[in-house]
Amino acid sequence: MNRRFFVASTAAVALSVFAGAAFWYRSSRIGPAPLAADGDRLVRPHSPVVGRSDAPVTLVEFFDPSCEACRAFHPILGDILGRHPEDLRLVLRYTPLHEGSDEAVRILEAARRQEKFEVVLDALFERQPEWAVHGAPDLEKAWAVAGAAGLDLERGRRDAALPEVEAVLKQDVADLETVGIERTPTFFVDGREPAEFGPRPLYESIVAAIGRSRAAS
Repeated sequence: MNRRFFVASTAAVALSVFAGAAFWYRSSRIGPAPLAADGDRLVRPHSPVVGRSDAPVTLVEFFDPSCEACRAFHPILGDILGRHPEDLRLVLRYTPLHEGSDEAVRILEAARRQEKFEVVLDALFERQPEWAVHGAPDLEKAWAVAGAAGLDLERGRRDAALPEVEAVLKQDVADLETVGIERTPTFFVDGREPAEFGPRPLYESIVAAIGRSRAAS
């Protein structure tokens, strides 16, 4: 648990919005997210889900493994999920805007196939400064980081090249263009983008959505 959500120094100011320790909701299940009934492009069947897959409120994050702001938000999202484990699920959408991020996505998809998505995601964020050098990403270092986190690298490299992984990457890129995503992280709470960017507006949007959900039940 000590190494999880390692970015306390990076996100110290943002984390002050929330009391208590930050942590990833450990009993979460990484699994497929159902496509929304209206066919929107925010959630796809292949999208990783953290938390209860049937939670009434959906937080969608368009994130880039190379993004420093995504790294800073990582512990914040863990704290929010830990506070609302019954009401909230996090759907992750790949947004490879930085050079080399497409390969990092392939690493994460390979990790999913070994049930190591969370630990590899944590490790890539933890050691992001070592491999996600803007303009000169060290993808071999990213693979080494994933291996140190427990990924079977031989199998992982094979899985990363699968057509299914390429299809996930292409679909997410197509969707982010359709939705109009231009920065990471970008969040949607039950299909609505918070009016302002930042930890506090995001949390307030989530709490409001949970309140609406409970009032309607």
